[in-house]
Amino acid sequence: MTSEARQRQDRLIRNAFPIFEDTDLVYLDSAATTQKPDCVIRATREFYENDNANPLRGLYELSLRATDAYEDARRKVADFIGAKDPNEIIFTRNATESLNLIAHTWADDNLKPGDEILITIMEHHSNLLPWQHVAKRTGAVLKFLECDKKGNITEEMFHAALTPKTKLVSMTQISNVLGVRNDIRTFARIAHENGAVFSCDGAQSIPHIKVDVCDLDVDFLSFSGHKMLGPMGIGVLYGKMEILEKMSPFLTGGEMIEYVTREGATYAEVPHKFEAGTVNAAGAVGLGAAIDYYNAIGIDVIEEREDYLTVLAMKELGRIPHLNILGSDDPLNHHGILSFTIDGVHPHDIAAILDSFKVDIRVGHHCAQPLLKYLGSMSTARASIAFYNTENDIFRLAEALKTVRGKMGYTD
Repeated sequence: MTSEARQRQDRLIRNAFPIFEDTDLVYLDSAATTQKPDCVIRATREFYENDNANPLRGLYELSLRATDAYEDARRKVADFIGAKDPNEIIFTRNATESLNLIAHTWADDNLKPGDEILITIMEHHSNLLPWQHVAKRTGAVLKFLECDKKGNITEEMFHAALTPKTKLVSMTQISNVLGVRNDIRTFARIAHENGAVFSCDGAQSIPHIKVDVCDLDVDFLSFSGHKMLGPMGIGVLYGKMEILEKMSPFLTGGEMIEYVTREGATYAEVPHKFEAGTVNAAGAVGLGAAIDYYNAIGIDVIEEREDYLTVLAMKELGRIPHLNILGSDDPLNHHGILSFTIDGVHPHDIAAILDSFKVDIRVGHHCAQPLLKYLGSMSTARASIAFYNTENDIFRLAEALKTVRGKMGYTD
């Protein structure tokens, strides 16, 4: 793509995001949450203005419209991730709740003392803490599969970690610290050959690469709407229908039942037996609008833009003395995520200095403390790129980083 064509594309995309009317803002924390295009903001507002009623309950026109809007969003999600049936899509609050749903339903019902749960050292706490609690409740054993220092897990390493006792594997597709992409298709196949169920955390992959759950053959996939241009407070759990139908409800209460007596209840069919209480219909509608926007841009275009910017960022940051990037030397194995340290400078100071330049990055342990401890660094700075970023954002990041050691009193 020529420089002029890229600049035109930049303007077209940036103009869709109201927050970038502040042209001085450099936002590089999209791994935490993405900015929202106007179409998502408008869709959420218009639901409340025009279709606001309790979905799935009323027989009057307004409630039926709300139900249609909610279920239409479910269909859009199913199509976006290649699910066979929209009813395999369960709406939750976020990926964290989706993973907890699996832990409190499938895992509690299926694991017994001595069974093994396998996760990787690179998991976000959302894909670690639920399994720690499952192990305590059921007597199962939680095991960690370590990556190499670049974040890679080979097929041989995965094979070696499995045992006949492994009943569940739960793994991120893309690390939120290293950006490395795990070979989910291969690992799911091996897990199934070993008789284990496979759960994939897609929070960092769904916004950036094409994900097809049937192609990957995962049993579960979890992700959050707010990391893929959608509203906060809406998440997704995909599950294979034959598994979901056998699972117990997670929460109980309104709308997830067919019939209630004093002694008990019969539950609604999937997915509604997992969506107790008044649902976040506006959030689902906003997520549907985000998916429409992704489809309009094209995931291939999004991936190309983010790859280009990641290569540029690795090049520019690589020129800065005393700056150390964690993970792979190959920018295409970072998927827009660059975690780094600067010799002699605490990451919190890095963030404060960059903030004075209106450059927003994340610092800390990134909810992945076991990984950072394994890598020998308890805190890092992280710049995470989305397709709405530009070359200028990368140049401004690099220029701000060049000042950090000087502002901290170093003279090199």
